Amino acid sequence: MTAHQSDASRGKVVAASVSAAVGAFLFGFDSAVINGAVDAIGSGFELGAFVKGFTVAIALLGCAAGAWYAGQLADRIGRKKVMLIGAGLFFASSVGSALVGTVWELMFWRLVGGLGIGVASVISPAYISEIAPARMRGALTSVHQLAITIGIFAALLSDAVLANSAGDASDQLWLGLSAWRWMFLVGVIPAVIYGTLSMALPESPRYLVRIGEGREAELVLTDMGEPDPARKVEEIRESIQAEDRTSFADIAGPRFGLKPLVWVGIILAGLQQLVGINAIFYYSTTLWKSVGFSESDSFRTSVITSVINVTFTFVAILWVDRFGRRLLLLVGSVGMTVGLGMASAAFFTAHKVNGEVTLPQGWGIVALIGANLFVIFFAATWGPIVWVLLGEMFPNTQRSYALAIGTVSNWLCNFLVSVSFPWLSDRIGLGLMYGIYAAFAVASFFFVRTKIPETTGQELESMTGQTYQARA
Repeated sequence: MTAHQSDASRGKVVAASVSAAVGAFLFGFDSAVINGAVDAIGSGFELGAFVKGFTVAIALLGCAAGAWYAGQLADRIGRKKVMLIGAGLFFASSVGSALVGTVWELMFWRLVGGLGIGVASVISPAYISEIAPARMRGALTSVHQLAITIGIFAALLSDAVLANSAGDASDQLWLGLSAWRWMFLVGVIPAVIYGTLSMALPESPRYLVRIGEGREAELVLTDMGEPDPARKVEEIRESIQAEDRTSFADIAGPRFGLKPLVWVGIILAGLQQLVGINAIFYYSTTLWKSVGFSESDSFRTSVITSVINVTFTFVAILWVDRFGRRLLLLVGSVGMTVGLGMASAAFFTAHKVNGEVTLPQGWGIVALIGANLFVIFFAATWGPIVWVLLGEMFPNTQRSYALAIGTVSNWLCNFLVSVSFPWLSDRIGLGLMYGIYAAFAVASFFFVRTKIPETTGQELESMTGQTYQARA
């Protein structure tokens, strides 16, 4: 292959990966767009704290279902068609959520959007890993996590622009629709882009081999720069035959019905959410308003936090293979504990003045620093690295089922945090709420220290067959 052909193939791989990652962008956008709308929805529909939390969190039940079935559906009808289904779900959810007349309708469309998020959470990284040559796979798969953080940033930025343009998220903006309705409607744009790009993508070679289109798979692999496409097709065929012999029985074991290693993955995925990261990204605008920030300052603070999230995700991409998974997770746990502890201490000082909740002078800065310090350490460590570990820690015979269960665990713990945050913070206060998240951050340190070995630089089969098994 000439240098010109190599550059052309590399460009095609990158273009296909970035196109697929638009699904991850939608994943981040659709999950975070509720942030700016939640207060207006709560007051407009006169919702109590629990119902408001459930309206936010119900999307995550759809995420769990979409994540569980997306892989199976992709094996039946192909990766491209599943991407188109995901784009359609995002489109319908964006329009439906903007035009609702009751909170029950909003819950339904949030659930539909959740199905789209769940599909994107599985199909985007799967497609990228299947289309990219081995030498580029790590960097390109990391684009998935980066696209999620950019989607979160775009959602919070558009929320802030729309709210500021209207004067308030509850006020009318254009065509007689309130600003919060436009926040959802903006999601139509990336949904259409995702659907359009999905139609232009080549089908995954893995799916083509599965349906007997080996020659077509070779052509795609050749186009993507694979030096020996015929050999690669045979490797894929052998891998599929081995995987087709796997079943749920491969992860069954003596500890509450599952193998110990599977429980390590479930707990690792759950802890990533139980430290409370989405209490920031789903409720940050509400959070800062509740302790005395103005609405415009609350939106501005949320946007700044999302920029920090994007920036430090690059740190994880650069450092994960240099410093190792375990070390970064341990450092992340310590940093998250400090940040959450600072936020908790600050929120304990909150008090009411003339009916308005405020933080004493200086403590607002402590809360801001603590919350953003937490986001820095999460984005640089636990955010992306947990997914790296989940993708490499299971033996081949267990990987598909164990990864699916770990993903569902992550979504369900996300749901638990999201649905409980408004209700619990009303009853026990933000200080204690963030103290609970800090306790989970402490627990995450000891879990990594006792259950997660260092795996950087080790062969996949070596560390899945021996290293993890020894610790689990």
